[in-house]
Amino acid sequence: MTSLEPVNLDEALASFDEIYSPRIVARTNDYDVRIAHVGGEHVWHVHEDTDEFFLVLRGDFAVALRAADGTESTVALRAGDTFVVPRGTEHKPSSAGGSILMFEPSGTSTTGDRHEGDIPAHVHSTAGRELRLPLRPGEGRTGA
Repeated sequence: MTSLEPVNLDEALASFDEIYSPRIVARTNDYDVRIAHVGGEHVWHVHEDTDEFFLVLRGDFAVALRAADGTESTVALRAGDTFVVPRGTEHKPSSAGGSILMFEPSGTSTTGDRHEGDIPAHVHSTAGRELRLPLRPGEGRTGA
């Protein structure tokens, strides 16, 4: 997925409704730039070999963190905030509703290398889906 066309994030977010079902808006140096609608609780999970970057685009977003000794804390974020979950850290995102941008290696699963319990029906376990935006009138796409 390489495009010489810009991607408008507002239009991209308007093109789908599913929550916790990220769309890949760009790739750079083997990393995905993903956007997602968020709402409700995700699942406790961990990415053993990679950090996970979040940028809150709209609404509020919280990331519960679990330390190796089992103690839990929560980082509360609002639109415009960024946060990085360090590799190997168990975490569980949640939100009353909003949208986020994530930056992580291509192929990284949304439910991590391992997760706790069942995956809720509203959480899609995926490595992201390609974003498909309709062409605007008079626009063309470059490349094949």
